[in-house]
Amino acid sequence: MSNVRTKKKIPRFQRKTEYYDYSLVAVMILLIVFGLIMLYSTSSYVAQLHEGNDMFYFRKQALISAASIGCALILSQFDYHLLGKIPSLIYSAAMVLMIMVKLTPFGVEVNGAKRWLNFGGLQFQPSEIAKIAAIVTISFMIVQMGKKAAEIRGIEVLLGAGGALGLVTFVFTDNLSTAIIIWGITCILIFIAHPRTKPFIIIFVCLAAVAAAAVLILTAAIDTSSNFRIRRILTWLRPEEYSASGGFQVMQGLYAIGSGGFFGKGLGNSAQKLGWIPEAQNDMIFSIICEELGIFGASIILLLFVYLLYRLIFIAQNAPDLFGSLLVSGVFVHIALQVVFNICVVTNLIPTTGITLPFFSYGGTSILFLMSEMGIALSVARHIKFQGEA
Repeated sequence: MSNVRTKKKIPRFQRKTEYYDYSLVAVMILLIVFGLIMLYSTSSYVAQLHEGNDMFYFRKQALISAASIGCALILSQFDYHLLGKIPSLIYSAAMVLMIMVKLTPFGVEVNGAKRWLNFGGLQFQPSEIAKIAAIVTISFMIVQMGKKAAEIRGIEVLLGAGGALGLVTFVFTDNLSTAIIIWGITCILIFIAHPRTKPFIIIFVCLAAVAAAAVLILTAAIDTSSNFRIRRILTWLRPEEYSASGGFQVMQGLYAIGSGGFFGKGLGNSAQKLGWIPEAQNDMIFSIICEELGIFGASIILLLFVYLLYRLIFIAQNAPDLFGSLLVSGVFVHIALQVVFNICVVTNLIPTTGITLPFFSYGGTSILFLMSEMGIALSVARHIKFQGEA
């Protein structure tokens, strides 16, 4: 008998290794840097005119962006399952803070809209917290309900939770755009968790038909309405006729996009940012991007957003559990809806809603909580286990 021992074959892949999505971090930082460059280009004239410092908006946004990147990286080191222990606290805090906007002296009005809270100089929009509350709460409820989440009663409960949060956002902060995003997050998370697709297609078709009928009815009687949201629809339909009452910003934005051509006028060479587009550094910054960088530059930005969303899809598909997958899916839905709505508003495909462009529009609260969501996504990614080489 031979004394030669047969060597046991070791599997090529047997050791599980931790994963960290550096690609998501890279595209996230790239979008922030690109956003700061465009913010300075867009806001420098207005900042110099009104604040005496062309870097006024840029400096504030740069500081909060740097802090937000640090916040995202720190949050990524925490276990995202901790969020599953405090969904009620996050939900309740969002509700209370939004109610405080209208019912307490802490509520602050800016540019004619009372949507901010101010605590000793710290000013923020509680509606941004509501978006995170919707993502965490609905994800947690779906996991806890299990198969019941696919039943009619379960869907009603989920819609009630998300609907109540959106309703409070609308009533107490007068922020319809954020309420729509919260409702969108709720509905799409339910759709993702539901095993059947056909009922949602039927519901979508019915809602589209109702919306089309409502637009036709409103169009017939819209001229006599004094409601400012109804007037926004009129401005959207006929911006040239109502340039003095809201259509001016839309028209100037379209002029900026049209004059940019394919490669644009060059960075810093926008004419529409010189007072023609009010608050260009906020909702309308995409029009200045198109004017200065053209369709080519705007396409690069859209591709960066597409890649960011692709990384979120990758994390959601490989998440270690349903809770992590739903959390990242909620972040995906939030960013996707906000980008699509903002671009549609700028190009006059939908009525003006006041939705900012993520990573680009000026706003400390927006970038801080957006990066917090990125931190949650990175935390989920860190718990992904892949088979590594032995």
